[in-house]
Amino acid sequence: MTSTAIAVSGLRKAFGDKVVLDGIDFEVAEGSVFSMLGPNGAGKTTTVNILATLSKADAGTVRVAGHDVASAIRKVRAAIGVTGQFAAVDELLSGRENLRLMADLKRVPSGDRVVTRLLERFDLAGSADERASTYSGGMSRKLDLAMTLVGNPRIIFLDEPTTGLDPRSRRTMWAIVRELVAAGTTIFLTTQYLEEADQLADRIAVLDRGVLVAEGTPAELKRQVPGTHVRLRFADRDELDAAARILAGATRDDQELTLRVPSDGASKSLRALLDRLDEHTINALEFSVHTPDLDDVFLALTGRTSAEAIAQ
Repeated sequence: MTSTAIAVSGLRKAFGDKVVLDGIDFEVAEGSVFSMLGPNGAGKTTTVNILATLSKADAGTVRVAGHDVASAIRKVRAAIGVTGQFAAVDELLSGRENLRLMADLKRVPSGDRVVTRLLERFDLAGSADERASTYSGGMSRKLDLAMTLVGNPRIIFLDEPTTGLDPRSRRTMWAIVRELVAAGTTIFLTTQYLEEADQLADRIAVLDRGVLVAEGTPAELKRQVPGTHVRLRFADRDELDAAARILAGATRDDQELTLRVPSDGASKSLRALLDRLDEHTINALEFSVHTPDLDDVFLALTGRTSAEAIAQ
């Protein structure tokens, strides 16, 4: 039977009259990746801060590694590691010195051996004695995560760990996360990248305006939205308006001049759709068939695409 690494019930948090978390509940199984998705300002970082004992909840109960975050702060902190949105390395120190400092602060036995092993694991041995200020963004993020692993935390909070990284560095981080989970570590991941959650998460919770609007496996969430749809793009607003009037149930995007039309994707359905446009002398510049992805889930649950949410 799988044990619970994190248990949250009725979690509430407000800053003044602004409610950031409005009574959320969820559990995270040991040795899994739990991803929290949500637009900017949804409350993701606030959730991490409370779970990591960096902020106090207004109401609710939170247990991390079996300990109450309000009454057993030291025990919780001994079991966790936290990597924030921005690399928390000291740029005046070398990579090795940053890790050594963390080992000393955590009083890790055989600190030099631990530091050497982490430098090798994260492919930083060749630049270990160079100042962190000379590191690329990807190297800084790897060093930051390596520092988090000093002391072998059972649970790691990764708050948007790949923000600003190039695709190659992002995938390197994904590989490291998979290795950690394979070794039994629990990962709590917040991200704005839907592909990242889809690739890594065993379960996903969608947070919007302080409320959990959905939770499940990636496959379960995708099944919550209409299945396959056809995406039609038009040359101008007039064509878009005309198509929207005759295609009931279509979702429009005025900026992209597109319609999403529910469909089963079969050739007969596609032919009927195109014939209907032709009957009204409406021309679509292009069309494509899409199966549900997490962006569709995000749009259905929050009323915004992920790109719109990030921009807000």
